[in-house]
Amino acid sequence: MKPLPTLMRPLDSVDLASGAPAKALVERSDVQAVEALAVVAEAAVAFELARAALEKLGGDAMVDVLAARDAYLARIATRWRSGS
Repeated sequence: MKPLPTLMRPLDSVDLASGAPAKALVERSDVQAVEALAVVAEAAVAFELARAALEKLGGDAMVDVLAARDAYLARIATRWRSGS
């Protein structure tokens, strides 16, 4: 994502109704970037969650990651049942 472009100094323009010289307004543009930000943020969060899971579980293949996940869930389930 990049910052939304902002026109800070009005540029020379023309009043379409009268044809007289005018100045453009100072305004932000590209309002569609707001919706795109949600997609970018969701992808960034998913990437970081996946990175954290791989850091916790390790493994070179998905089968190793799933086996480590199953072992971890079994280990914490035992702790929750025993109350320690």
